Amino acid sequence: MPIKKILVVDDSPTERLALTEVLVKHGYQVTTAESGEEAINKSRSELPDLILMDVVMPGMNGYQATRTISRDEATRNIPIIMCTSKGLETDKIWGMRQGAFDYMVKPVDHEALLARIKSID
Repeated sequence: MPIKKILVVDDSPTERLALTEVLVKHGYQVTTAESGEEAINKSRSELPDLILMDVVMPGMNGYQATRTISRDEATRNIPIIMCTSKGLETDKIWGMRQGAFDYMVKPVDHEALLARIKSID
């Protein structure tokens, strides 16, 4: 199933804008969310083909949101790539255990991100 619609989840308006611009320029439809709670709601209502998930956010963090989305019957087949400043190996292992498909450390290399998205297609 080709990736067309991507949900970008990040509490930073700058980060959301930067990712949105790159993705739209490459032909993807982008929806955004500012929190883990909003990410869960939008993953259910929008059913994106892919989610780019920040970890450090107020309220529900990206690990918790990823766990919820990946265990929900309606959304568990949506791949999630965590895009976060948390770069320790233990952070990555924890993210993957929550159900993430992939894990990238900020600042995210846009070319590498696009290559990973294409590899999911």
